[in-house]
Amino acid sequence: MVLAMSRPVKHRKTGVYWFRKRLPADIAALTGRKEVNKTLGTKEPEEAKRRYAEVLAEFEADCSRIRLGVGHGEPTQKAVSPARPITDREAHSLAQTVHDEWLAKFYDNPSEQLHWHPDFYDGMWTEYPLPSTDPIPGVEGISDPIPGTMPIENIFWKSMRAECISRAKDILRENGFANDPWSVTKMARAVGAAFQRASLTLQKLERGEYEFGLEPLERIDRSASRPADTRSLQATTAQTKSDPATLMGLVEGWWQENKAAGRKPSTYESYRNAFAYLANFLRHEDAAKVTAKDVIGFKNHRLSTPSPKTGKMVSAKTVKDSNLSALKVVFEWGVANGLVTHNPAAGVTLKVGKTPRLRSKSLSDEEATAILSGAMAHQRGQETPKTFAAKRWIPWLCAFTGARVGELAQLRKQDVFTRDSLWIIRITPEAGTVKTNEARDVPLHEQLIDLGFHEFVEESGSGHLFLNVDPSEDSRGARRGLKNRLAEFGRSFVSDPNVAPNHGWRHRFKTVGMEVGIPPRILDAIQGQAPRTVAETYGEVTLKTMAGEIGKLPFYHLRSLEQNSA
Repeated sequence: MVLAMSRPVKHRKTGVYWFRKRLPADIAALTGRKEVNKTLGTKEPEEAKRRYAEVLAEFEADCSRIRLGVGHGEPTQKAVSPARPITDREAHSLAQTVHDEWLAKFYDNPSEQLHWHPDFYDGMWTEYPLPSTDPIPGVEGISDPIPGTMPIENIFWKSMRAECISRAKDILRENGFANDPWSVTKMARAVGAAFQRASLTLQKLERGEYEFGLEPLERIDRSASRPADTRSLQATTAQTKSDPATLMGLVEGWWQENKAAGRKPSTYESYRNAFAYLANFLRHEDAAKVTAKDVIGFKNHRLSTPSPKTGKMVSAKTVKDSNLSALKVVFEWGVANGLVTHNPAAGVTLKVGKTPRLRSKSLSDEEATAILSGAMAHQRGQETPKTFAAKRWIPWLCAFTGARVGELAQLRKQDVFTRDSLWIIRITPEAGTVKTNEARDVPLHEQLIDLGFHEFVEESGSGHLFLNVDPSEDSRGARRGLKNRLAEFGRSFVSDPNVAPNHGWRHRFKTVGMEVGIPPRILDAIQGQAPRTVAETYGEVTLKTMAGEIGKLPFYHLRSLEQNSA
């Protein structure tokens, strides 16, 4: 009797549901397999139950067919079809388990995983043809690369090939496929591709460029509960990029116009994510088919479903300000430009209650001192030199400039200089995103000079001080990743969840500034905040004025490591 599991199994890291079942003893003896593992391809509990029932029915039918062969008096060896070679499609499907395992293993600490270069896969197999008469020792029928065709990475490629081959043989054996050279080669290549896909995804996560919970749009039809559309993936992707009548087409069209008007890339990313969530919810991309009922259903879905990125429930404020706002703005643009006939989000609203405030948003004296002391005492482990430097200096820059963490994270060597005997940092859109889209110069406090920040800058190479990006690359992803690492670093010293370790510095700067008597207009100019009145737009807050006021800020007295741990 086949004992059915009561429900699908949710992967602890990825959140994807799986069908997992041990084979009955008699079937295991016939097939040589002990267990069946198959992804259900969804994170939605109800959809997972439906797909689980379908896979379970197939599983039981397969078991019955195997037993039927035995019941007709045929020898046990003939009850199961002879092992056959695996196809490419089957190999890549089975290798998905390797991909998911790698993601799960390094999900929390992606910087610890082996970094694959995009060319590694080609390098492993370019001079690694299908079975020949010149085998690698211990791997029958698979030839070694031609000597001298690979650089020093040859050792790495050989070791990874050996791992791929080993995993391939295990997978073939566990799933009842032939272990002939052709099948081993196909399976090994599929395993290598799975390793690389997972590694490159983790690298994007490390740089802050990827959200695990957001499916690529070209996969929507495949993951839908209804039959997949007959369009190819290439055609779907092409339409998404070029057809303004698609949901993502609307976003791209809106962005092209608003990019020229000076809207921030972060706004575009937020709107694009909102429309991607909507497309995944609706399981289609036709903007003309979206109704007010669809938007209301989407709103309720977002409010009742944990975020695929954090696993936490999404706040009503996020749904209102990020999701609904994006839909209203972009659909309205679509109506104005004749791309859609109506704005389905126009009348949809969400009442947001005031969140209880349990404490000040500003870091306390104790919390600020703990972070700054920890920054001074921080020892570099396996992190890159620039990440180490960021943890060492950015908290101090936050303390004495009140700047946004992202603005400081993108500082370049040329953005730190002297003028009239003052050390100055320049926060400029040339280096990356600045909320006001205006450059500003901020004098450095004397304690930053005493600690040697200017010496660190002088000894640094050209380009970004804290980001590992080429000057020609877009730094947004790297900046976001660094901000996340700095938040984690600050959180290790500040346990109270009601204060943000990064943003708390901006509130604290304003608090301390008012305590020592710095006028509000000068505080705003230092922090890059907009003038409060038209009158404040007249005149200029000079560097001399700023330097005099910043000099009023008190020095921080550091704690020892023992005091911090206590």
